[in-house]
Amino acid sequence: MADAEAIAVQSVWRGGEHPYSIGSKKLGMWLFIISDALTFSALLMAYTYVRLSTPDWPKPFIFNPSIIFSTIMTVCLLSSSLTMVMAVHSMNHGNRGATVKWILATMVFGLGFVGLHLTEWLKLIYTEHVTIFSNEWGVPLFGGTFFALTGLHMTHVIIGVIYLGIIAFAVGRGKFKYEDVEVSGLYWHFVDLVWMFIFPLVYLMSARI
Repeated sequence: MADAEAIAVQSVWRGGEHPYSIGSKKLGMWLFIISDALTFSALLMAYTYVRLSTPDWPKPFIFNPSIIFSTIMTVCLLSSSLTMVMAVHSMNHGNRGATVKWILATMVFGLGFVGLHLTEWLKLIYTEHVTIFSNEWGVPLFGGTFFALTGLHMTHVIIGVIYLGIIAFAVGRGKFKYEDVEVSGLYWHFVDLVWMFIFPLVYLMSARI
């Protein structure tokens, strides 16, 4: 009985320690990523089902400029992942100045991605006359699924840029710790990873050869 009481006193639940050996911020981010991954998985599976069940699914993406644009967007996100890794590395070594610079570089790549994506959207809307409900190819679901999937991802990128801006501002003022930068990096890498599924499924498989 005494041994059981001693174990209870030494329990990690007594406060002052992380019961799951992970910070609450990182745990919260992982839970968000898991739930958001389920959302994107459902959308990707729905898109795949609709595409495979529609024999005359349109292929509007020609090599120039659509595939080139989407490839550059992919390069932007891959580069932003690298700069985010460098930001986390710099913060781990206590170099706040370098951390802010790397985060700003990540934001620039993110904004570049958004700019290219919006340019592509405008081309589809005004040149190809694609809307959520209609298009010239007679497959209304194409516009709805395309804009829903890519729009949700682009929204995540925009939110991520704002999030990183807040982190960079706080780090530059001497606030926030390594964990805060690391958690923001988890979110950014997740957004990049999702694009690695969207790019081949939505663009390369619908390229006009």
